[in-house]
Amino acid sequence: MKHREGTLAGWQGMNLHYQSWHPDEPSQAVVTLVHGLGGYSNVFQNAVEYLVPQGYEVYAFDLRGHGRSAGQRGHINAWAEFREDLRLFLRFVRSQRTSCPMILWGHSLGGTIVLDYVLRSPDEIQGLIVTAPALGKVKISLVKLALGRIMSRTVPRFSLRLGLRHLGASNPIVEAYLNDPLRHDYASARLATEYFSTVRWIYRHAAELNIPLLIMHGSSDHVTLPEGSRLFFQQVIFPDKEHREYPGNYHDLYMDADCELVFSDLKDWLKRHLIGAKTCQPLIIEA
Repeated sequence: MKHREGTLAGWQGMNLHYQSWHPDEPSQAVVTLVHGLGGYSNVFQNAVEYLVPQGYEVYAFDLRGHGRSAGQRGHINAWAEFREDLRLFLRFVRSQRTSCPMILWGHSLGGTIVLDYVLRSPDEIQGLIVTAPALGKVKISLVKLALGRIMSRTVPRFSLRLGLRHLGASNPIVEAYLNDPLRHDYASARLATEYFSTVRWIYRHAAELNIPLLIMHGSSDHVTLPEGSRLFFQQVIFPDKEHREYPGNYHDLYMDADCELVFSDLKDWLKRHLIGAKTCQPLIIEA
């Protein structure tokens, strides 16, 4: 496995950190990952260690205000910042891997970001995976939500800690992530109002989705409730769609105790949707 990392300019010049992982043999496709609130590209290490030996290249970047990227922790001025950062990152990935099929995977808030993006710009994306998407059914107190709406108009950068701790069954991987100094659980008032506005837009346009979709959610997710995934799935009319709910699993499916089942289902879905696709051209990585 080969690993690269660096920085690129996001929307309006925001400095964004990215990573990529590449198999030693010719790859089948590129999987581009978008993490959730408070996370960063390293949280997908478990998924990377599964996907890359299967022949997939993986690209991921730290959202603005997250990880090693610039910006106030957990703050945006407008949702367009997330959308345009993703557009620029995908353009960068495509410039690196022009011949590869492109799969987009968003987790939690990243699921919201990729759904909003693909509903507006589906071109060049061969498949969409969303795990535990944040689609309005979130476990945040009504008091914090009300305060966020008020502060968004007056002090948009005002931030609250959301107390996101119930991410997965207790195991060394989850515990290490919870104690990672680059992780945070802050969200600004403006991020909150932009998020709920975007979720409403996604539901209104769900019937317009026209690329293969896989939704995966744990039934015991206490961060983004599985009802949101069920409701969105029902509103998608494109026939190539799948919804898998894992009994007893928590929010971070790729870190959970039985993540092997999740990865196995993911592998099968990818294999079915890449039948007949051309193998990527070899990538030359300078030492």
